[in-house]
Amino acid sequence: MTTFSRRAFVTAATASLLVSCGGGGGGGPTGGRTGSSTPPPSRSSAKAVHALGRSVPVGLLIPALGVDTPVMQLGLAPDGSVQVPPITAHDRAGWYRHSPTPGQTGPSVILGHVTVGAYGDGVFRHLDRLRRGDRIAARLENGTTAEFVVTDVRTVAKADFPAKDVYGNVNRPELRLVTCGGPRTGEGYRDNVIVFAALGSAPDSAGER
Repeated sequence: MTTFSRRAFVTAATASLLVSCGGGGGGGPTGGRTGSSTPPPSRSSAKAVHALGRSVPVGLLIPALGVDTPVMQLGLAPDGSVQVPPITAHDRAGWYRHSPTPGQTGPSVILGHVTVGAYGDGVFRHLDRLRRGDRIAARLENGTTAEFVVTDVRTVAKADFPAKDVYGNVNRPELRLVTCGGPRTGEGYRDNVIVFAALGSAPDSAGER
Protein backbone atom coordinates (compact mmCIF):
# COMPACT_ATOMS: atom_id res chain seq x y z
CA MET A 1 0.00 0.00 0.00
CA THR A 2 1.04 3.59 -0.44
CA THR A 3 1.95 5.64 2.61
CA PHE A 4 -0.44 8.55 2.14
CA SER A 5 -3.11 9.31 4.74
CA ARG A 6 -6.38 7.66 3.71
CA ARG A 7 -8.32 10.45 5.43
CA ALA A 8 -6.37 13.13 3.57
CA PHE A 9 -6.88 11.23 0.30
CA VAL A 10 -10.65 11.09 0.76
CA THR A 11 -10.96 14.67 1.97
CA ALA A 12 -8.86 16.17 -0.82
CA ALA A 13 -10.37 14.11 -3.58
CA THR A 14 -14.01 14.57 -2.69
CA ALA A 15 -13.60 18.29 -2.08
CA SER A 16 -13.34 18.99 -5.79
CA LEU A 17 -13.92 15.73 -7.58
CA LEU A 18 -14.44 16.73 -11.17
CA VAL A 19 -16.11 20.04 -10.43
CA SER A 20 -14.45 21.17 -13.67
CA CYS A 21 -14.51 17.86 -15.49
CA GLY A 22 -17.00 19.11 -18.06
CA GLY A 23 -14.34 21.44 -19.38
CA GLY A 24 -16.76 24.28 -19.98
CA GLY A 25 -18.44 24.92 -23.32
CA GLY A 26 -19.08 22.36 -26.02
CA GLY A 27 -20.47 18.89 -25.60
CA GLY A 28 -23.72 17.94 -23.94
CA PRO A 29 -25.23 15.61 -21.39
CA THR A 30 -23.94 12.06 -21.35
CA GLY A 31 -27.29 10.46 -20.59
CA GLY A 32 -27.08 6.90 -19.32
CA ARG A 33 -28.39 5.35 -16.16
CA THR A 34 -29.19 7.07 -12.90
CA GLY A 35 -28.39 5.14 -9.77
CA SER A 36 -26.87 1.67 -9.50
CA SER A 37 -28.27 -1.39 -11.23
CA THR A 38 -25.62 -3.62 -9.69
CA PRO A 39 -24.36 -3.10 -6.13
CA PRO A 40 -20.61 -2.68 -5.67
CA PRO A 41 -18.75 -5.82 -4.59
CA SER A 42 -18.96 -6.63 -0.92
CA ARG A 43 -15.77 -5.92 0.99
CA SER A 44 -16.24 -9.08 3.04
CA SER A 45 -16.97 -11.39 0.09
CA ALA A 46 -14.35 -10.12 -2.35
CA LYS A 47 -12.23 -12.93 -3.72
CA ALA A 48 -8.54 -12.91 -2.97
CA VAL A 49 -6.56 -11.61 -5.95
CA HIS A 50 -2.79 -11.41 -6.20
CA ALA A 51 -1.87 -7.75 -5.93
CA LEU A 52 0.77 -6.28 -8.20
CA GLY A 53 3.77 -4.22 -7.26
CA ARG A 54 3.69 -0.46 -7.55
CA SER A 55 4.06 0.78 -11.14
CA VAL A 56 2.70 4.06 -12.47
CA PRO A 57 0.03 3.81 -15.20
CA VAL A 58 1.02 5.24 -18.57
CA GLY A 59 -1.93 4.17 -20.71
CA LEU A 60 -5.55 3.06 -20.46
CA LEU A 61 -7.43 0.84 -22.90
CA ILE A 62 -11.23 0.41 -22.85
CA PRO A 63 -12.07 -1.83 -25.83
CA ALA A 64 -15.86 -1.53 -25.50
CA LEU A 65 -15.60 2.24 -25.97
CA GLY A 66 -12.72 2.37 -28.42
CA VAL A 67 -10.65 4.28 -25.88
CA ASP A 68 -6.87 4.04 -25.98
CA THR A 69 -5.41 6.99 -24.09
CA PRO A 70 -2.14 7.98 -22.50
CA VAL A 71 -2.41 8.55 -18.76
CA MET A 72 -0.84 11.53 -17.05
CA GLN A 73 -0.24 11.98 -13.34
CA LEU A 74 -2.42 14.28 -11.27
CA GLY A 75 -1.70 15.71 -7.84
CA LEU A 76 -3.21 18.49 -5.78
CA ALA A 77 -3.87 22.05 -6.89
CA PRO A 78 -2.60 24.98 -4.77
CA ASP A 79 -5.98 25.18 -3.03
CA GLY A 80 -5.71 21.56 -1.93
CA SER A 81 -8.22 20.23 -4.44
CA VAL A 82 -7.51 17.38 -6.82
CA GLN A 83 -6.12 18.37 -10.19
CA VAL A 84 -7.95 17.35 -13.35
CA PRO A 85 -6.41 16.88 -16.80
CA PRO A 86 -5.91 20.12 -18.76
CA ILE A 87 -8.44 21.20 -21.38
CA THR A 88 -6.61 20.44 -24.62
CA ALA A 89 -7.34 19.13 -28.09
CA HIS A 90 -5.41 15.96 -27.27
CA ASP A 91 -7.37 14.99 -24.18
CA ARG A 92 -5.88 12.41 -21.82
CA ALA A 93 -6.98 10.58 -18.72
CA GLY A 94 -5.22 11.29 -15.44
CA TRP A 95 -4.27 9.02 -12.55
CA TYR A 96 -4.51 10.56 -9.09
CA ARG A 97 -1.00 9.84 -7.84
CA HIS A 98 -1.99 9.75 -4.16
CA SER A 99 -4.08 6.65 -4.84
CA PRO A 100 -2.63 3.14 -5.32
CA THR A 101 -1.29 2.35 -8.76
CA PRO A 102 -3.51 -0.01 -10.82
CA GLY A 103 -3.09 -3.54 -9.48
CA GLN A 104 -2.03 -2.55 -5.98
CA THR A 105 -4.43 -3.38 -3.17
CA GLY A 106 -6.97 -0.58 -2.83
CA PRO A 107 -8.86 1.74 -5.18
CA SER A 108 -6.76 3.24 -7.97
CA VAL A 109 -8.49 6.39 -9.25
CA ILE A 110 -8.34 7.64 -12.84
CA LEU A 111 -10.14 10.84 -13.87
CA GLY A 112 -11.16 12.05 -17.29
CA HIS A 113 -13.23 14.71 -19.02
CA VAL A 114 -16.57 14.13 -20.66
CA THR A 115 -16.14 17.23 -22.84
CA VAL A 116 -13.18 19.54 -23.40
CA GLY A 117 -14.68 22.90 -24.24
CA ALA A 118 -14.37 23.95 -27.87
CA TYR A 119 -12.41 20.77 -28.61
CA GLY A 120 -15.53 18.61 -28.26
CA ASP A 121 -15.72 15.17 -26.69
CA GLY A 122 -13.46 14.20 -23.84
CA VAL A 123 -11.71 10.86 -23.43
CA PHE A 124 -14.44 9.61 -21.05
CA ARG A 125 -17.36 10.95 -23.13
CA HIS A 126 -19.13 7.57 -23.27
CA LEU A 127 -18.04 6.12 -19.94
CA ASP A 128 -21.67 5.53 -18.92
CA ARG A 129 -22.02 2.97 -21.74
CA LEU A 130 -19.78 0.47 -19.99
CA ARG A 131 -21.49 -2.59 -18.54
CA ARG A 132 -20.63 -5.23 -15.99
CA GLY A 133 -18.13 -7.68 -17.46
CA ASP A 134 -16.48 -5.18 -19.81
CA ARG A 135 -12.71 -5.15 -19.59
CA ILE A 136 -10.31 -2.30 -18.88
CA ALA A 137 -6.54 -2.54 -19.27
CA ALA A 138 -4.07 -0.25 -17.53
CA ARG A 139 -0.65 -0.21 -19.17
CA LEU A 140 2.03 0.24 -16.53
CA GLU A 141 5.42 1.89 -16.59
CA ASN A 142 7.19 -1.41 -15.93
CA GLY A 143 5.94 -2.83 -19.24
CA THR A 144 3.10 -4.96 -17.89
CA THR A 145 -0.66 -4.54 -18.22
CA ALA A 146 -3.15 -4.83 -15.37
CA GLU A 147 -6.48 -6.23 -16.59
CA PHE A 148 -9.68 -5.21 -14.80
CA VAL A 149 -13.28 -6.33 -15.15
CA VAL A 150 -16.14 -3.85 -14.66
CA THR A 151 -18.31 -4.71 -11.64
CA ASP A 152 -20.60 -1.68 -11.55
CA VAL A 153 -21.40 1.57 -13.38
CA ARG A 154 -23.22 4.34 -11.58
CA THR A 155 -24.47 7.81 -12.44
CA VAL A 156 -24.98 9.81 -9.25
CA ALA A 157 -25.68 13.42 -8.35
CA LYS A 158 -22.49 15.23 -7.38
CA ALA A 159 -24.24 16.28 -4.18
CA ASP A 160 -24.56 12.59 -3.30
CA PHE A 161 -21.08 11.51 -4.38
CA PRO A 162 -20.39 8.10 -2.72
CA ALA A 163 -16.98 8.93 -1.30
CA LYS A 164 -16.78 5.81 0.84
CA ASP A 165 -17.51 3.51 -2.10
CA VAL A 166 -15.01 5.28 -4.34
CA TYR A 167 -12.16 5.92 -1.90
CA GLY A 168 -12.81 3.54 0.99
CA ASN A 169 -10.47 0.67 1.81
CA VAL A 170 -10.94 -2.55 -0.11
CA ASN A 171 -9.07 -5.83 0.36
CA ARG A 172 -8.23 -6.39 -3.30
CA PRO A 173 -6.92 -4.36 -6.26
CA GLU A 174 -9.70 -2.26 -7.74
CA LEU A 175 -10.04 0.56 -10.24
CA ARG A 176 -12.28 3.63 -10.31
CA LEU A 177 -12.90 5.68 -13.45
CA VAL A 178 -14.68 8.97 -12.83
CA THR A 179 -16.09 11.67 -15.08
CA CYS A 180 -19.06 14.01 -15.27
CA GLY A 181 -22.51 13.11 -16.55
CA GLY A 182 -26.18 13.94 -16.58
CA PRO A 183 -27.65 17.24 -17.76
CA ARG A 184 -25.58 20.38 -18.22
CA THR A 185 -25.85 22.97 -15.46
CA GLY A 186 -24.18 26.20 -16.60
CA GLU A 187 -20.55 25.40 -17.37
CA GLY A 188 -20.60 21.95 -15.81
CA TYR A 189 -22.65 18.81 -15.30
CA ARG A 190 -25.02 17.84 -12.52
CA ASP A 191 -23.78 14.28 -12.01
CA ASN A 192 -20.74 12.04 -11.86
CA VAL A 193 -20.35 8.78 -13.75
CA ILE A 194 -18.34 6.24 -11.79
CA VAL A 195 -17.06 2.92 -13.06
CA PHE A 196 -16.03 0.30 -10.52
CA ALA A 197 -13.73 -2.51 -11.66
CA ALA A 198 -11.69 -5.28 -10.05
CA LEU A 199 -8.41 -6.85 -11.11
CA GLY A 200 -9.39 -9.81 -13.25
CA SER A 201 -6.14 -11.43 -14.34
CA ALA A 202 -2.41 -11.40 -13.90
CA PRO A 203 -0.50 -8.78 -15.91
CA ASP A 204 0.74 -9.62 -19.36
CA SER A 205 4.02 -8.46 -20.80
CA ALA A 206 3.51 -5.55 -23.15
CA GLY A 207 5.45 -7.47 -25.77
CA GLU A 208 3.12 -10.48 -25.53
CA ARG A 209 -0.17 -8.65 -25.96
